[in-house]
Amino acid sequence: MPKKPTGGPRKKKVDLNEIKQIVELMDEHGLTHFKLEQDDSKLELSKGSSLDVEAVQRLMAMAPPAYAAPHSHPHPAAVAPAHAAGHAAAAPGAEPEDGTIEITSPMVGTFYRAPGPDKADFVEVGAKVGASTVVCIIEAMKVMNEIQAEVSGTVTEVLVENGTPVQFGEPLFRVRP
Repeated sequence: MPKKPTGGPRKKKVDLNEIKQIVELMDEHGLTHFKLEQDDSKLELSKGSSLDVEAVQRLMAMAPPAYAAPHSHPHPAAVAPAHAAGHAAAAPGAEPEDGTIEITSPMVGTFYRAPGPDKADFVEVGAKVGASTVVCIIEAMKVMNEIQAEVSGTVTEVLVENGTPVQFGEPLFRVRP
C-alpha cells in the first residue's frame, strides 16, 4: 500500500527566476545587501567587496550624534554662499572652477571613510582612483552602500568628516582628472 503524505509543511523549491529578479532590483536601487526570512526559509544576498557590516555598525554606535558637536571645519556652504549656490545648480560630478571633479553623495545617509572602525580608509588625499574604485560607504536605513568614484584621477580633498550625515548631491571628495 502506498504511503500517504504526512500533511506536514512542504518545502518550497528555490525559484532561480525570483532570485534573479531580486538581484536585478538590488542593482536598480543600488543595494549591496538583501535579507529575506519567510517561515523556515532564509535568503541573504550580498554583492561588492567584503564589507565588515558588523564592524561598521559598531563604529556607528560609537559615533556621537550629529548634533552633539559642530564640524571642526565649516561646511563649504558656510564659507562661500555664492560658490555653494553654484554647487546646488551643478549636476553631480560637475567640475568646480579649479578644474577638479566632485564626487557627490547619491543618497541621504551617514558617511564612512573605511569598511570598519579598525580598517584603513578606502582612499586618502593623493590616492589614484578609477571609475569603479570604492571611495566610501554611505549607510542608509541600516544598509551599507559602497560608493564608487565613477571618475578617474587623483583625490585632492576629502570634504566630509567620518561618521557625519550627508545629503543627496552633497560633495564628498574632489578629484583632479
